[in-house]
Amino acid sequence: MRAVPFTRVVIDDQFWSLRQETNRKITIPYVQSMAEKTGRFDSFRLTHANLEGGWKFGMQNPPIYWDSDVAKWIEAASYSLATHPETGLARKVDEVVELIAASQQDDGYLNVHFTAVDPEGRWTNLRDLHELYCAGHLIEAAVAHFEATDKRTLLDPMIRYADYIASTFGPEPGKRRGYPGHEEIELALVRLWKTTGEKRFMDLASYFIDERGQGPQYFDIESDERNEDEKNVDEWPHTIGQRHDVKQAHLPVREQTTAEGHSVRAMYLYDGMAGVAAGTGDEGLMAACRTLWDNVTNRRMYITGGVGSTSEGERFTIDHDLPSDTAYAETCASIGLANWATRMLQAEGDSRYADELERVLYNGFLSGVSLAGDTFFYANPLEVDPKAPYFRTGERIKPFRQGWFDTACCPPNVIRTLAALGRYLYSENSEGVAVHLYVSGEVTAHVGDTVVTIKQETRYPWDGDVAITVELDSTAEFDLRLRIPGWCNDAELEINGSPVEHQTERGYALLHRVWQAGDTVALRLAMPVERIYSDRRVRSSTGKVALRRGPIIYCLEEVDNSSGLNAVVLPRDAELNSDFEESLLGGVATISASAKKIVRDAGESLYSANPGTLTATTVKAVPYALWGNRERGEMLVWINEA
Repeated sequence: MRAVPFTRVVIDDQFWSLRQETNRKITIPYVQSMAEKTGRFDSFRLTHANLEGGWKFGMQNPPIYWDSDVAKWIEAASYSLATHPETGLARKVDEVVELIAASQQDDGYLNVHFTAVDPEGRWTNLRDLHELYCAGHLIEAAVAHFEATDKRTLLDPMIRYADYIASTFGPEPGKRRGYPGHEEIELALVRLWKTTGEKRFMDLASYFIDERGQGPQYFDIESDERNEDEKNVDEWPHTIGQRHDVKQAHLPVREQTTAEGHSVRAMYLYDGMAGVAAGTGDEGLMAACRTLWDNVTNRRMYITGGVGSTSEGERFTIDHDLPSDTAYAETCASIGLANWATRMLQAEGDSRYADELERVLYNGFLSGVSLAGDTFFYANPLEVDPKAPYFRTGERIKPFRQGWFDTACCPPNVIRTLAALGRYLYSENSEGVAVHLYVSGEVTAHVGDTVVTIKQETRYPWDGDVAITVELDSTAEFDLRLRIPGWCNDAELEINGSPVEHQTERGYALLHRVWQAGDTVALRLAMPVERIYSDRRVRSSTGKVALRRGPIIYCLEEVDNSSGLNAVVLPRDAELNSDFEESLLGGVATISASAKKIVRDAGESLYSANPGTLTATTVKAVPYALWGNRERGEMLVWINEA
């Protein structure tokens, strides 16, 4: 199946529309202002002018990753312009695109750091220095800019850059047999292939994927070329067991069975693998993707959809190691998981991928940006005590959102995801339309030569009722596939007011019929509050319970429950009540229950035979994605259960 382009999707939804509006009016301009303030845009002037003498914007030199930050802003701005034209933003995009294009070297190379700062270092350290990662984001920006504007002002330079990269890397004699230390270019080349139809870009993506982890190890070869005293720099904490696993280069990708290393890099690699597998019909590579998917989602993923268990190496560790308070769960990794899920979903049409896409979007991704739109989480832990010493995790893990980061990959990643949210909602092919996520609005889908408009009305995720109307010029026979979420145990369907039995295929209700203009479908998804338990091997949540309603994972915040959340005990027979609070956090469904709290005398010794007294209390839970938008305080997802 093909994802319906977001430009044919209109979102008019009480949940997502406000977030997209905030993204458009607040967050994209904020990221732009920070790119201007820090010199990210002007760094391309430095390259273009070939200036010397260092950098003047608070950093000694333009860092190795700045190109990617600018690229993601261009991508987000282009998406925004495609649905909401705005003259000032369009002018700024044109200005930045012109700067980037002018900075391209005569041979096609395009990178700020290695043109202005270290021209002798080009391609000498793929392991650490992000050249191909930045190239990938620039390619994605070029594709987005072209799709949104029909302008080739960035696309043509990036095609030229991709061709230069292809002339440098590959298995042929005289080429470097290298691949990126930080994956990204693989998935970008798949997008470039889809946009241009040029097979050489898919071939280059395939090369980067299949060369990875082959012997002799390229990262060691280039380390020797640099005359490094110690080429094994991937020691703990950056590696758990095998050398180079932090960069997923410890084995050829087709032999990898567990998600290892840096979680963002892994997600980008798996996205690229799935894209190449689907685009070439490579079943062996797709089988590797399925194996890795099962390992991530069944053994190495948080209940919120976050991935990456530790800040030490920003990486996966081992199966079932999912600590709550030191979880890294980087926002970028959640976005990477959402995009990988989407790629697998289009290839296989299985709702299990859409289930995890939904989990990420409504929980682990959305927590990364505040309701105000101008502060962010880099890491997304599941338990927070603001008084705890977070020194061991560095500046990127804080018990509150921050306005910016020196390494600011997450904010521009958030804006491009929200701006193109519509691309996650629907798929189309010659047989019909699939609805993956329930969001009010409409889509114009192409079923063969038939144009079909599908309209949704719903209060999802607070309500499980979805009203769908089919509009088309003349009757047409096709499939309408409606996802039955994995969390839902009771779904009912009506067509034109009459109940219907439905066939379920790969988690989708399959409605095949001759459709007429004005046909209606009512989908009712039961949405009770549920207690969720982890595998007993997840040590940090053993004996604890999490609360879920529909796709939403809940948490306790100190502002609603007072301090000492770790002393709260939720009886297993406690009634869980849900209420919609219009004035709270923009309007949310909350969960409340009677509970107990362990109390001990303040003067009692640190360790005592006294278990304490259980006193009656009440608890109130709010959506995890929206925590941290009020007073600073404790937060807890996994609650003690008695």
